[in-house]
Amino acid sequence: MTNISGADGSSPANAAASETSTGNRGLDALFRRPLIEAIWRRRTHRVSQGSSVLAGTMSYQSDQPREPLSELEEAVLIAITGSTGLTMPDRPFEDPATHQPIMAKPNLTMEGRTAGSPDNAQGTHFFMINDSGTYFIRKLPPPPDGEKALTPERLIARAAEAKVRILDHRLDVPDGKRAFPVYLDSNRFLSNQPGTTIFLPVVDLSRQYINGMMYLLTQPDGARPAIVDDRNFYRLAGVKRWVDKGFLNKDIKIPLGVIGSLRTQIEADLLLQNIFLTADAMGLGAWIHASISPPVLVGDPKFLKTYGAMLGFDVVTPRWRLMDILRWQIPLPRYSNLRSNPIGLRYKGEHLIKGMSPPYYDSMADAVAFVIEEKFGKRGLFNDQALFAEIYKDDYGRRYLAEAAVYNDDVVNCARDICTYIYETHGRFPAHCDAIHVPGVWLQAHHVELGYYDRYFKNGLTDAHRSHRQDWH
Repeated sequence: MTNISGADGSSPANAAASETSTGNRGLDALFRRPLIEAIWRRRTHRVSQGSSVLAGTMSYQSDQPREPLSELEEAVLIAITGSTGLTMPDRPFEDPATHQPIMAKPNLTMEGRTAGSPDNAQGTHFFMINDSGTYFIRKLPPPPDGEKALTPERLIARAAEAKVRILDHRLDVPDGKRAFPVYLDSNRFLSNQPGTTIFLPVVDLSRQYINGMMYLLTQPDGARPAIVDDRNFYRLAGVKRWVDKGFLNKDIKIPLGVIGSLRTQIEADLLLQNIFLTADAMGLGAWIHASISPPVLVGDPKFLKTYGAMLGFDVVTPRWRLMDILRWQIPLPRYSNLRSNPIGLRYKGEHLIKGMSPPYYDSMADAVAFVIEEKFGKRGLFNDQALFAEIYKDDYGRRYLAEAAVYNDDVVNCARDICTYIYETHGRFPAHCDAIHVPGVWLQAHHVELGYYDRYFKNGLTDAHRSHRQDWH
C-alpha cells in the first residue's frame, strides 16, 4: 500500500512516502506499510468487535461494545473503489504484417481505478451498508491532484460527495428470516452485524456487452467469427447477411453462451481484493463472503412478497413464448419470472445505474447508437482533445485521436443486428447473462474482536491490528 501513483505516472519510493505526513497517524502508518507485507500477512478475520462465538469448548463471549468504522476509515475504503487517475491507450494502431489499421479505441472510459477492466468498461458499482443506512457510491472524476488528495479532509469530503443514501437503515432481513436463501449457514451469525461496514459490488454488463461485441468484430478478414445462439439450436444470431456477405467466417462459430459476460464481471473481484488488502493493512478485519442472495438483494419479483423491494432495482420479466419451453426450459407462463433480468436502479427519478436495453431505450438499435455516440460523437470520449492532452505529452494526444482507428460501419451494423436479435428472440438483453450482474459476494470491514484472536490463534493478529486503536482513534 506504499507506492501511490500520481496522475503523471510517478511512484514515490517507500522512503519518500514515509517522510510525508498527512497529519493523521493512521494514514501515515498505512502509507508506510509495505505492499508485500500486506499481501503476505493478509488473513480473513470474520469476528467483529462485540461478536460472541458459540463453538463448543472454543466458545467466546465478547465484553466489548460494537464500534462502527470512523468517517475516515470508511472514506479510505470508499477511495479504493473509486477513480484514481487516467489510463493510457498504449496499443498498436497498425498490423505489422499488412500495415492495415487495427482497432485502437476500444475503451469505454479513460478513467482508471485501482483494478483493471476489460476495455476499461468500469461497469462495477458499489453499495455501502452500515448502521446509518444503505448508500450507493457514485463514481467521481479522478482527483486532479493525484495522491495529494489522500489527506483526511479530502478523503472525507470526496466520500461525502460520492455517497447517496438510498435507505435510512442497514439493508437486511429480520432475524427470523436470516436463513437460506438469504444467508448461507454460519454467515448469518457474523455477517452484516451492527458496527460493521459492508461493500457490495454490482456490475453493469450491458454496456460492455455492446462495446465488446463490436471489438470482437474488428478481427482481420477471415478471422471474424459467426455468432450462433446455443439457446436457439445453434442458429445464426441475426448475422446471416453478414455471413453471406463474407464479413463473418462461417467456419469460425462462437455461441452466445460462450461469449457470456465478456469477462466484465471480473472487475468486481479485483476491486474487492484491493479493499480487502487495504482494510487489513489498516488493522481492520476484512471478510469476503456470500452476500444476501442476489435475487433477494435486487428485489426480484419472485422474492418481493417475502422480503420486500430491498435495493429496489428495476427488474423486467420477459414475456413467455412457446419456444421458451425448448430454449430455456420454462414450461408455462407462470414460471417466466425465472428469467427476470435486473436492468438498472433509479432513485428519486435519477438513473443511478442504467442498463442498455428497452424499456430505457426504444430499441436495441437505439442502445447501440447511444454507445457509439458516447464514444465517437461530437461530445464523445474520443473527441475530447483536452482529456487526451492530460494523458499524453506534447501533441501526442492530438495525434492519437487523429491516427487511431474507430469502429467502421460494418462492425457497428453487425453488432446492432446481433443485439437486436438477442432482444427480439429472447425478450431481454443480454439473454445469456444478466444486464446487472450481482456476484453474490460482498466484503465486510470491521474492528476486530482482539480478545478472541489472542485467546485461540498463534498468529491471529498483525502489528497493524494491535496498533489500530492507537493509530486511528
